[in-house]
Amino acid sequence: MKILLVNPPRFHELVGKNPGVIEENRGYNPPLGILSLGTMIRHLTGDKYDVELLDCQPRQLSYEWIEKFFKENQYDVVGLTTMTFTLIDVCKTVEIIKKCQKNCKVVLGGSHVHIFPKETLQLDNVDYIIQGEGEYAFIELLNALTDDKCLTSIPGLGYKHEGLIFTNGIAPKINDLDKLPPPDRTLLPIDHYSSLLGRNNRTTTMFTSRGCPYQCRFCDRPTSKTISGFRWRSAKSVVDEIEMCVELGIPEILIYDDTFSVRKDRVFEICDEIQSRQLKVVWDVRAHVNTVNKKLLKEMKKAGCDRIHYGVESGNDRMLKKIKKGANIATVKQAFKDTRDAGIEVLAYFMVGLPTETTQDIQDINSLARELKPSYCHYTIFCPYPDTAIYNEGLEKGIIKSDLWREFAINPHEGFQLPVWEENFTRAELQEILVKLYKDFYMRPSYILKRLARVRSMGELRRKAKAGISVLTMQSQRVDKLDLSKAARVK
Repeated sequence: MKILLVNPPRFHELVGKNPGVIEENRGYNPPLGILSLGTMIRHLTGDKYDVELLDCQPRQLSYEWIEKFFKENQYDVVGLTTMTFTLIDVCKTVEIIKKCQKNCKVVLGGSHVHIFPKETLQLDNVDYIIQGEGEYAFIELLNALTDDKCLTSIPGLGYKHEGLIFTNGIAPKINDLDKLPPPDRTLLPIDHYSSLLGRNNRTTTMFTSRGCPYQCRFCDRPTSKTISGFRWRSAKSVVDEIEMCVELGIPEILIYDDTFSVRKDRVFEICDEIQSRQLKVVWDVRAHVNTVNKKLLKEMKKAGCDRIHYGVESGNDRMLKKIKKGANIATVKQAFKDTRDAGIEVLAYFMVGLPTETTQDIQDINSLARELKPSYCHYTIFCPYPDTAIYNEGLEKGIIKSDLWREFAINPHEGFQLPVWEENFTRAELQEILVKLYKDFYMRPSYILKRLARVRSMGELRRKAKAGISVLTMQSQRVDKLDLSKAARVK
């Protein structure tokens, strides 16, 4: 049986292109979902299945190219990563697959499928879905298809039979993450992946844990029935994977955990292991301000940590309490100071347009961003994500007029307008605010000179220059698309 795992294009991604400081020049991360799944299939089944991977995004493969590819290459099963923001591209891709290979089985997995299982199965050309963590469930499906076995006992599987839709619940969470093999990054060209913020032209991402213990009202992770429990890999497992990356010639890693530093003892162990192996690697993490201290930050710096991403979200305690951030401004200020003092760069993430937010709250964001002195700021217009507490509140209060995300899941179409929280500000006003925040922060001469002084390579200089031009030329007139990057969900 021949298997293809696909990361689809994002030509119709719901994330907007304005401002371009992050979106247009952000680079591409390796698709860890299909990399991990492809590695797992080979690890557990050996040569039983012929597995290939296709990432359409770094080369911006056109639909014409994709159609030609599927006419020339035959597969028995194609699995696609499915996010709500790329659903239109997923649908266009599976339409091409079925057009070229009618008997090929199409399997969708990802966060969108988890939230909207029945709606996804009702879409044209979709044969199966996997809900929850799908490493084992996908392999069970392949085995069942190979041996013509019953599908009803596969946890996490959804399928259609005689016009009816069946789902077997949600795949159980994987508690012992050390049992999962590290992703084989040679399954895709490693030179395709880089980051706007990276110091090197070749970067990668990795996960060292799953789940998040925090309960932010804007995030869909806490409401997920399969990934609410925080689980982590051992220090040895983490550093083994880091060493594999270094041996491949990848000198920089973004650790993409929701909240890397939940267990400080594990972080100390990881730092000790990196130093004992004398690995020359640069890495950055996403963390919650409550989970760091001076001693930990100093050890992280010694082990190669170059940058920490903190989700600040708003500029005062009232707003942080409103969204159940689990932090206060005093803690935020201390974490940023301690991180800077340790010699680690800091990223601050803010959102505008949150429930009950006022003009004064916006001014507090602007003031706090300057006071924190982060290396970079990322501002987004708040988008109520499906399956979140705030989205449900918006429906109950009538601020969101209908269940837009479910409607889109049933009928994904171009022209879909992302919901925003238009309680105190209109969509157009929020876009004006966003542009002003970006320009106020990045167009300061002192900031520009400071960033230029830290550039370490021509590649880094080119990436930063492109991003700077994007900010300089930002326009606020177009408000049909907004910058709603998932990066704003960092803890």
